[in-house]
Amino acid sequence: MLKQHLQQKLLQKLSPQQIQFIKLLQVPTVALDTRVKEELEENPALEDPSLMTQDEPKSEYDDLNDGPDDYEQSSEDTSMDEFNVDDYLQDDSTNDYSTNYNNGDDDEEKKETPIAIESTFFESLQEQLDLIPLSDQDFIIGKQIIGSLDDDGYLRRPLGSMIDDLAFSQNVMVEEEDVLEMLKLIQSFDPPGIGARDLKECLLIQLKRKDPGNPIIIKAMNVVENYLDEFTRKHYDKLEKSLGLDSEELKEVVNEILRLNPKPGDANQVTTKQMQIIPDFHISNNDGILILTLNSKNAPELKVSRSYQEMFEHYDKASSKDKKLKEAVQFVKQKLDSARWFIDAIKQRQQTLLKTMNAIMHYQYEYFLTADERKMRPMILKDIADKIDMDISTVSRVANSKYVQTEFGTFLLKSFFSEAIQTENGEEVSNKEVKKILEDCIGNEDKRKPLADEKLTEILKERGYNIARRTVAKYREQMNIPVARLRKEL
Repeated sequence: MLKQHLQQKLLQKLSPQQIQFIKLLQVPTVALDTRVKEELEENPALEDPSLMTQDEPKSEYDDLNDGPDDYEQSSEDTSMDEFNVDDYLQDDSTNDYSTNYNNGDDDEEKKETPIAIESTFFESLQEQLDLIPLSDQDFIIGKQIIGSLDDDGYLRRPLGSMIDDLAFSQNVMVEEEDVLEMLKLIQSFDPPGIGARDLKECLLIQLKRKDPGNPIIIKAMNVVENYLDEFTRKHYDKLEKSLGLDSEELKEVVNEILRLNPKPGDANQVTTKQMQIIPDFHISNNDGILILTLNSKNAPELKVSRSYQEMFEHYDKASSKDKKLKEAVQFVKQKLDSARWFIDAIKQRQQTLLKTMNAIMHYQYEYFLTADERKMRPMILKDIADKIDMDISTVSRVANSKYVQTEFGTFLLKSFFSEAIQTENGEEVSNKEVKKILEDCIGNEDKRKPLADEKLTEILKERGYNIARRTVAKYREQMNIPVARLRKEL
């Protein structure tokens, strides 16, 4: 049985302009230029004067500007009163927001970054393969193996899968022995250790290319072959007993193994995909006064196309407004609206960035003056959101994707936010301060007897920080510091 009833719902919907602003706010400076270029390509009513090398043509649509008499008289009297021409005839020759926040980074635009011309990791292997006289089948197998390597130089793809790939994609039928033979050949290429299927094989390949008569090399190969698990867990006592070595001999063996490269593919930095970091803000210290500036790359000189404005004015004054003309006006109006929305979103983005970073800078003023992490105050997203009267999600979008350059380094804004920890005297300090103390303690410890988490907890309690051992372990892991046993050295 069907029933009808009324139901009220309170929904909050974002306008297209708000969605555009949110998306732009998340974009870091390094990607903003690409986003602006995309918008310039999609919207002919949007222009960047800095890219224009010639005077703007009077109109790209001369055939549409010959006058209203060129259009057929419409039988219907369609009204155009819903369009306000004055909204689109403002002078955009000057950009009010790009000049206000110019921080003098023009020199930055003129700098050219030199690009090193060198072979990639895979190209280097292919070049070595090309130098060896091989049959067509072996050459195809070699290319397949090289193409199957991971960026760190390991071959993790099963041989059977590669045999299937060769059969289906290359129409080459091979046996596993054929692939193994070519794999052994590639494992002789540089850098040493390439083409290994696991860590043990990688280290053994490197050791076998060293002096085979050296007793230290022989012992190192024995450790890797039979005691790799004990070695990685730093169970040195077990190794001394199993191998019959004293501490000095074991130290030589361990040092020999530590000199090997566990990720030979990473030796060529060209294969490492790194995103270039361009800071969104700069903070300079002028005799104890902090000065905040916004990167000029965040202020593109955008304007609404004058030719599109004139085109819209021309259409609006047309005496005959048939269906074809109305569609043209709708198109021009949509492009003009889109251009103005984008310019407004860029302006709002800049204002939000400056407002947020200014609040962060004043909240952490002592830290930015001294670069001492112990001066960093506890700060959460709500603290900044309350100061600038914005939503927490807005502050989060800024903090998670923007960088600030200081006189002591470039940092992600997120790194300045931290939890509060209460000391014995009731004072609230940042957990960054505790992490700094932990880092100093671990850095100065005796590596032959590294400090366990329990001992680190006692040291912190002696200094007035009443923190549980599991919290100490959490902070240590956040700083990518291994447990005491793995920090042990001979």
